[in-house]
Amino acid sequence: MLLGAQLRRLREGAGVSRESAGWEIRSSESKISRMELGRVGFKERDVADLLTLYGVTAVKEREALLKLARDANSPGWWHRYGDVLPTWFQSYLGLEAAAALIRTYEVQFVPGLLQTPEYARAVILLGHPGAPTAELDRRVNLRMERQRVLRRGDPPQLWAVLDEAALRRPIGGVEVMRAQFDALIEATALPRVRLQIVPFDAGGHAAASGAFSILRFGDEDLPDIVYIEQLTSAIYLDKRDDLDYYAVAMERLCVEAAPPERTRELLTRIRDELYPG
Repeated sequence: MLLGAQLRRLREGAGVSRESAGWEIRSSESKISRMELGRVGFKERDVADLLTLYGVTAVKEREALLKLARDANSPGWWHRYGDVLPTWFQSYLGLEAAAALIRTYEVQFVPGLLQTPEYARAVILLGHPGAPTAELDRRVNLRMERQRVLRRGDPPQLWAVLDEAALRRPIGGVEVMRAQFDALIEATALPRVRLQIVPFDAGGHAAASGAFSILRFGDEDLPDIVYIEQLTSAIYLDKRDDLDYYAVAMERLCVEAAPPERTRELLTRIRDELYPG
């Protein structure tokens, strides 16, 4: 996506049409469009030819962009889990790893980036009740590896809004739930994590249709992406009207939710009410 956005900027700056760019690399206008949106792989030769067409001759600039092309084609860490990872979710993992801001609303479960291993296993079992232990282990490990994004040197900002229903839904038993509450309480102290709870007494709210995430990236030329997960697939939205609609819904959720300063208190109260000990 980053390379595609830069190629689009260079093409427009050079006054080259998508049709002409496609002709240069023995392809089509639609192929250039897909490249610029980051929806297709890159051949290093094609990128080099486009850079020449766009008048990019400086060695340092060319090499930086060609390196982006090589990196874009390198498999991510999650490819090791290809046996348990659906292709439609691989795209999300790449976006999640590249995001500068992840805003997510959850109504059924604790967000995956904040789940404990035991809670994650219980959630995974709901969707894969007959899976062998080895497969469950790999699925849990995959989810735990995702969480490393929050511990790296330049972690994204995670802003999670959690419906109270998700906290009150028993997943995995008393010990699992109490440990998950403790983990959420600890997460509220992390500098790059903001957690809010929509309490029952807030009534109906802006996201009644279900869970979704909005990902924002560090490059201003990259559009936000709305991610909506379904049982066997996912929807990725990047059109302006869709983004605006979901951005407004997320803002309203944040207003309707209890402020972040109250999250620790609410978590502690619900934990001690449901799982005293």
